[in-house]
Amino acid sequence: MADAERILDRIRAAGGRVTGPRRQLVTALVDADDHVTAEDLAAAVGEPHLSTVYRTLDALEELGVVDHVHLGHGRAVYHLTDASHQHLVCEACGDVTEVPEGLFTSLARKLQADYGFRMRPNHFAVLGRCAACQSTQSTQSTPA
Repeated sequence: MADAERILDRIRAAGGRVTGPRRQLVTALVDADDHVTAEDLAAAVGEPHLSTVYRTLDALEELGVVDHVHLGHGRAVYHLTDASHQHLVCEACGDVTEVPEGLFTSLARKLQADYGFRMRPNHFAVLGRCAACQSTQSTQSTPA
């Protein structure tokens, strides 16, 4: 509960109100074992108004507490920023692999230096094929 209270303190310090639904959503987010959608959080706390969930998640993102990530073509997912990481998603099986945050550092530097572009790699997933699906694909395409 200490993590949830720390986050709620940050909301208060930024001038936000800590309502019952916000408290429940923050607790559910802290207790989540994996990336969660806004719909997952709403269901976990019995919140009938999805707009309340999105407003809370937006406020938490502005405070730097959560990141929202697009893992392919589905809904955005959310996770706490205390364990910041990037994502690799297999287009074939949907497997999500978390990789260290600094993996894209050299690419980010190159984009900044060559194009004046500052990327946010934590906002998107890199799509491709995992080793298992590559192996399956090469086995299936090998002539007998």
